[in-house]
Amino acid sequence: MQPPIRWSHQPAQQAFADEEIRRSWDQLNGQHGNLPILDAAAVRAALQTFDGGRQWLAIAHDRDGLAAMIVASRSGPMQWQCYQPSQLPLGCWVARAGLTPLGVATRALSGMPTTCWVMSLTQIDPLLHERPADTDRVQTADYIETAWLDLRGSFDDYWAARGKNLRQNLRKQRKKIADDGVQATMHILRSASDMAQAVARYGVLEASGWKAAQGTAIHPDNDQGRFYTQWLQDAAHRGEAFVTEYTFGDRTVAMNLGLLRAGTLIVLKTTYDESHKALSPASLLREDELKSFFADGEVRRIEYFGRRLEWHTRLTDTHRTLYHLTAYRWAWLQRLAQARRRRVAAAETEQTPTTSDG
Repeated sequence: MQPPIRWSHQPAQQAFADEEIRRSWDQLNGQHGNLPILDAAAVRAALQTFDGGRQWLAIAHDRDGLAAMIVASRSGPMQWQCYQPSQLPLGCWVARAGLTPLGVATRALSGMPTTCWVMSLTQIDPLLHERPADTDRVQTADYIETAWLDLRGSFDDYWAARGKNLRQNLRKQRKKIADDGVQATMHILRSASDMAQAVARYGVLEASGWKAAQGTAIHPDNDQGRFYTQWLQDAAHRGEAFVTEYTFGDRTVAMNLGLLRAGTLIVLKTTYDESHKALSPASLLREDELKSFFADGEVRRIEYFGRRLEWHTRLTDTHRTLYHLTAYRWAWLQRLAQARRRRVAAAETEQTPTTSDG
């Protein structure tokens, strides 16, 4: 029997301007992983930049006190979903230790500002919250596979276990750079005063590549740039911003934006100068990062959180699947949703052109 919960609501942007609200959010985040990507500062920066006033903060209390907080908005008729800007790797909700995503979502069905028949929590990390089994009122779905790397032993042993092609390729690139008289250097930036210019240089690299064509590149004067500048500056004031930059001479050729807390480095974004693609600057930066991390011991784990790509597999074999969870008020409602998904899938299959070898 679930204990009764009392819900209260307020516009999320307004709520996160309140220091007490932010402190309560961080208190709950601290009970499930204490991840900087779910800090109140990160959520507030996203709300201020991307929200447009559509989100609500739902706060749950039970007989033991503060139980859960969800930033959410309507996603359809009588449907609600937690806030999920693309810049944040996990859905924006936090809960007291022992309260599962299943418990949060099912209780939230009666806790949203307007009628809620369907409640979805997105991009949940099974490392923080074990994935529950599906039921007649709850369904989970795979989101992406994401990689991580635990740093154990020595760099030499770790690197020797990497693929032969990777090691040989990077040796060749370093020889070519040296033969050309180019000085390759890694820089680590952690000061708040460095973050605005670091994001600006990062944006220059993105603007030279494929993201510029899609309109998703960071720029100091666009929402993306403002968000990452604010987020990293806030993190730097807590000693948690961690930006690595790789230069050929005085030219930036690769960068990683990250956050470091309690020995875990979370890589937020990575980019490189595509005009130097043949020299693998991003891979050279990662090798130098790892040498540094193994040597000083401050970074003991690297979390990537984005979709696992081929370059991740060269660095680590470990990965897990983030998932979504959706709770329905009634079992028949889930059956109706499943039937609709089957119809949509069948229609898409029928519209897919077929080819013939004849």
